[in-house]
Amino acid sequence: MSVLRESPWYQEILREGEARGEEGEKASVKLRGILSAIEINLKLKFSDRGLQLMSQINQIQDLERLKAILRNVVTANTVEELQQIL
Repeated sequence: MSVLRESPWYQEILREGEARGEEGEKASVKLRGILSAIEINLKLKFSDRGLQLMSQINQIQDLERLKAILRNVVTANTVEELQQIL
């Protein structure tokens, strides 16, 4: 087993796995940040009525789509407008 750990291939696989883990962690932090921003903006703009959309929004994992939703929260005039976007 120690021979395997010393193998250059093993070391490369280990580094790649660690890099992927860090990328996943960064994406998770971004996801949580965008979701938090959406929630804050919904609350500020539409009160509790806007927060009702969060159950649907929380299911979205695509960062680009969440960014678009955040932009639409800022520009939308009604909760119904946002529901059509979702």
